[in-house]
Amino acid sequence: MATAMDWLPWSLLLFSLMCETSAFYVPGVAPINFHQNDPVEIKAVKLTSSRTQLPYEYYSLPFCQPSKITYKAENLGEVLRGDRIVNTPFQVLMNSEKKCEVLCSQSNKPVTLTVEQSRLVAERITEDYYVHLIADNLPVATRLELYSNRDSDDKKKEKDVQFEHGYRLGFTDVNKIYLHNHLSFILYYHREDMEEDQEHTYRVVRFEVIPQSIRLEDLKADEKSSCTLPEGTNSSPQEIDPTKENQLYFTYSVHWEESDIKWASRWDTYLTMSDVQIHWFSIINSVVVVFFLSGILSMIIIRTLRKDIANYNKEDDIEDTMEESGWKLVHGDVFRPPQYPMILSSLLGSGIQLFCMILIVIFVAMLGMLSPSSRGALMTTACFLFMFMGVFGGFSAGRLYRTLKGHRWKKGAFCTATLYPGVVFGICFVLNCFIWGKHSSGAVPFPTMVALLCMWFGISLPLVYLGYYFGFRKQPYDNPVRTNQIPRQIPEQRWYMNRFVGILMAGILPFGAMFIELFFIFSDYRWWWRNFLVSGGSAFYVLVYAIFYFVNKLDIVEFIPSLLYFGYTALMVLSFWLLTGTIGFYAAYMFVRKIYAAVKID
Repeated sequence: MATAMDWLPWSLLLFSLMCETSAFYVPGVAPINFHQNDPVEIKAVKLTSSRTQLPYEYYSLPFCQPSKITYKAENLGEVLRGDRIVNTPFQVLMNSEKKCEVLCSQSNKPVTLTVEQSRLVAERITEDYYVHLIADNLPVATRLELYSNRDSDDKKKEKDVQFEHGYRLGFTDVNKIYLHNHLSFILYYHREDMEEDQEHTYRVVRFEVIPQSIRLEDLKADEKSSCTLPEGTNSSPQEIDPTKENQLYFTYSVHWEESDIKWASRWDTYLTMSDVQIHWFSIINSVVVVFFLSGILSMIIIRTLRKDIANYNKEDDIEDTMEESGWKLVHGDVFRPPQYPMILSSLLGSGIQLFCMILIVIFVAMLGMLSPSSRGALMTTACFLFMFMGVFGGFSAGRLYRTLKGHRWKKGAFCTATLYPGVVFGICFVLNCFIWGKHSSGAVPFPTMVALLCMWFGISLPLVYLGYYFGFRKQPYDNPVRTNQIPRQIPEQRWYMNRFVGILMAGILPFGAMFIELFFIFSDYRWWWRNFLVSGGSAFYVLVYAIFYFVNKLDIVEFIPSLLYFGYTALMVLSFWLLTGTIGFYAAYMFVRKIYAAVKID
């Protein structure tokens, strides 16, 4: 049976190849065919803002409601994302135009927002909230037309069309707040080819919206809930005064256009980027730099090691009593077990669990099984895969724990199953308590938390124990040299040998971590923990950049959004450190075993 040390290099190679492969996806397998005048349901997903990081459900604001509110049954990923998909009163029929229609109008009377409702709407607008709707599972997008040649004539200007998800709830101008109370829906359909005696069918391929703010006085409504929009730019926007009641109409219009886009390609618009060339240039540049510098470092290390190994073996043949020097000097201590072997093996086991999860998620996404139309599928898949990958994490941790002369395998298995997941769950629980206090849809409901705990202790924990049991029973890793009974005294280290300095050095150039590890091993045989910590040094710079981005790019000033940002950043940094530290540890461990196996030692 292949050991973890044997399959890890091939897994790393497969992981790197998959990262460079062009991914493809299948948007879905069950398109909906509409006939003329068939209803196309418009649903609301949530309200989001990059400033607050707190999603809210659609009816947390006083929008017009249907006679019966029905929430969609959601999967785990949708709940964790804060999605609360619900029906809306918009009446849209396939290929049927609507010039203007009033929502929730009773006897031609406008909607009256109370002072409290007005204050809440004004607060959400100033916090830059976006409204997210879907039609036939397609998210609504706002078209943005930008002109690249600003200094040229109007005729020569090149129009750059971009899209942003959702639409702005409103806008502010000169300390006044305005609400987008009229929505112009533009839906695109693709006409399916049918036989002559069959009725044509249509498929929705794009969903756009043009939000407008039109004050009450400029909208003319009749008793049939129809309305007339003002012509041109003669109208004024609908102001929301948070200090008093406000009257307004909620209106919408529907326009259909035929499109050549087929149903299988309808998600391409939402996945395009405005800076595709810059994005690919950055990727290619990074890959070239990594391979070039890694190649140079590899050549230096290989030439040095070949020379050292040849000299050591030659000296052994000539004179057995010659004093040892260089990295051969610590051969009797280099595999001495470190302090806290149970914690180290548990962290590395969780790193293997994370690595296997990411590997399979990327592979499944390449096969098109994690389409963007499958809302929440990515997060759901990741959660379940992490639970089931506990058997591999437990196996790796158990075998390494036995290699490090550990004996309490049951306690080690429990530590592996609870250490990293417990930290993640604890941070998420604390953050969730604050989100509950803000009445945000991003708060995980109590039944979902109970379900996650049941998955943790009912799936992940038993699988970790199972893998740990077989890993601990398996033959430990065969180290090429014996460990001396009396540890060699380590001389006093210079300041640049400090672990934190090593993390900074390795984090700047992650691919140079091996070179730095060798330097530490040559001077200090207590390399186990240092190797794990230094290999994850890039996580420190991820944290530094996250702080820089928060200070210079984001406009977050409130306590709760700031806490959420740094809480989720801490989880990301911890996971990234665990993943890269595990990869670096096993790479260095294999390397050290290889070089000491090539030296003749009595």
